[in-house]
Amino acid sequence: WIIDKITSIFRAIPFIILIAILASFTYLIMGTILGATAALVPLTFATFPFFARQVQVVFSELDKGVIEAAQASGATFWDIVKVYLSEGLPDLIRVSTVTLISLVGETAMAGAIGAGGLGNVAISYGYNRFNNDVTWVATIIILLIIFAIQFIGDSLTRRFSHK
Repeated sequence: WIIDKITSIFRAIPFIILIAILASFTYLIMGTILGATAALVPLTFATFPFFARQVQVVFSELDKGVIEAAQASGATFWDIVKVYLSEGLPDLIRVSTVTLISLVGETAMAGAIGAGGLGNVAISYGYNRFNNDVTWVATIIILLIIFAIQFIGDSLTRRFSHK
């Protein structure tokens, strides 16, 4: 119950605010609050609860009959784990795709703390310098990355789907 509530809290906080809230903690464990290394802490706090919640939903919605059949046939613990993974694989790929796309967006926002990347390029060299072409090119590249991730995720989901 407590983990569920903590997960909900971290999912509800906008990422840019999470960066600010975690600045002291980030400095404590990373020794800095700027750059790509510092971005790892808020990225982890933002992404892990989101992904964990989605995986929880995937496993809770699996067909209980398949699991019970495996147990009734004398399956070991690891056999049951394999059943869970094989039954949930398409949905696990789907939620991993959604999480990875979310991570791309959060990584772009991490440019606000000097983490670099395309988000930083779009803001620092595009928006702040009134150079709209740079902003558009960086945004289009981010979109192409997201489209590629979505295409690969959808292809893998179809490939491993039992339906």
